[in-house]
This record gives sequence, C-alpha cells and structure tokens, in this order.
Amino acid sequence: MSPAISVIMPCHNAAAHLPASTRSVLAQTFTDWELIAVDDGSSDSTLAWLRTQSDPRIRVHTQTNQGVSAARNAGIALAQGRYIAFLDADDSWDAQCLARLSAALDDRPEAVLAYCGWQNLGVAGGRGEPFVPPDYETADKAEILFAGCRWPIHAALVKREAVLAANGFDPLLKNAEDYALWLNVATTAPIVRVPEVLAFYHFHGGVQASADHARAALQFWQTQRHYLASHPAFGDQLGRARRRALTTGELLKRGYARYWQRDLPAARRIFRVVMQHGYGTLSDWKYMLPAWLPESWQRWLIGQRDP
Repeated sequence: MSPAISVIMPCHNAAAHLPASTRSVLAQTFTDWELIAVDDGSSDSTLAWLRTQSDPRIRVHTQTNQGVSAARNAGIALAQGRYIAFLDADDSWDAQCLARLSAALDDRPEAVLAYCGWQNLGVAGGRGEPFVPPDYETADKAEILFAGCRWPIHAALVKREAVLAANGFDPLLKNAEDYALWLNVATTAPIVRVPEVLAFYHFHGGVQASADHARAALQFWQTQRHYLASHPAFGDQLGRARRRALTTGELLKRGYARYWQRDLPAARRIFRVVMQHGYGTLSDWKYMLPAWLPESWQRWLIGQRDP
C-alpha cells in the first residue's frame, strides 16, 4: 500500500547534518510516510550512513553528482505518496509538521499546497525570529507569488500530481528552483496556510546555495522572465511598468543591497544586467555606470565619494 506522504531528501556530502534531519522525520507524529534519500554523488560517509538505517520507510537512491534539482527530480520519479514534502539534509521539522500540513490539505480537497511558518536557526545578527506568513490565497495571489518565493522548500506540502504537472524542478537552476516550482504550482489552484512555525532552516559553516548572491539574484530574475514568457496573459494583466518594477526593478534593489555591503563583484554583475535592460533613474545610473570600469577603479571612486 502506498504511503500518504513521500518525503524527498537530496543528500550531497551531508554526513555532518544528515542524522539530525533524518531524526526529525522519524519523530513525526504522522507516520504514514516514506523517506526517499537521494545520494547525489557524495564523497563523504553520507551513503554509508544511509545504508545503516533500518526503518523500512527509508529508501535510498544513488546517482552521480547532478545537483539538487536533479536529485529532487529523481526522488519525485520514485515517490508513491499522494503528497510530497521536500526536506534538505541539513534542515529539520517540528514533530507535528507533516500532521498539520496533511490535515490542512485533507480538509481542502481543492487545494494543491499547504504552507506553514518557519524559523532560521544559527543566523547572526538577531535575524532568527520565527515567522508565520500571511494568507496568500487572495485576489492578488499571482502577483504576490510572482514577486518572491514566500516559503522555504521544506515549509510546504504539495500534491504529487501538481508537482508532476509542473515538470518538477529545472535542473539548470542552482538558485530559485523552488521559487519556479511553487510559482507554477500555487497559481493553478488554491493554497492553504497553516499558521504555525513547523520548519527550521539551519545556517552553518558549510557552502550553501544562497552564498552566491549575484547568481541567486540573476537566476531569480531569469525565472521571472521565463514565467512571463509562458504566461503572457498574466504579463498583460500586470502591465509594462509593473512588470519591469517586479523584475528588473527588484533586481536593481538586490544590486544595491550588495553594493552597500561592499560586495562589489556581485553588485557589478547585477548592475550590468540592469543597465543592459535600460532600467533605472539618472541617480541609479550614477551608481551603476562605474560597474563597467575595472573594479579597482570603482573602489577608488567609492573611496572618493564616501571617505
């Protein structure tokens, strides 16, 4: 008999954090699940540890290293559950997570996705406050979701048929792959909120996908453009000015964020794309134009402007 929920966990050199994440699945009060752990070509003890697990609900799939999107897609292909949840090998859930999310979907048969609150753990600067998102099932849902990814990958439970209809994850994306999927899923049918903090994102000293700020910003922008190209009626509804504000305008804001952090390599990459698309005021261009100069020259100019 097929389980109600398939939990898909991509694993790449995850030995340091994998046991804790797996324990959070084993601790779920909702027990009708399968955990599909996809070892994505790990070179540490990840696969060896997975093979020591005796719980029959844990299934292990191995593949050469192809990236997180391909690993999740491999898990989707193997999934048997009516619902799918994604949990990275260094994040975790509250013990009630699957119970609360599945109950929300069971109560709303027309809904394709349930999402919950989350908390970032281990992040510096007091930015780890728990967050409960608002109800996005409003008349403006499509525009709100288009403007940004509203929940992390592991703070949602989704119908498997909806994931398959959206063709899973784009393996070419290293960032924004979850945003692309949620945008294609959540705009097709109702979604439901579970107003509790049930998912935890763990920041640690390892390499995490969000570390390349320019790539993250540019792939998010490219994903928006792809969505507009495949949904022209939505683009027409927004209108040209709003489209540009939500896409290239937001990209410019991300460029400024990196600029003020003095992450010039990222800011320069972003500013160049914004200029190539003719966006920004004269004041913006005064900041952006030096991105075409050698970086050392731009740093000198910044020193003259902000001694």
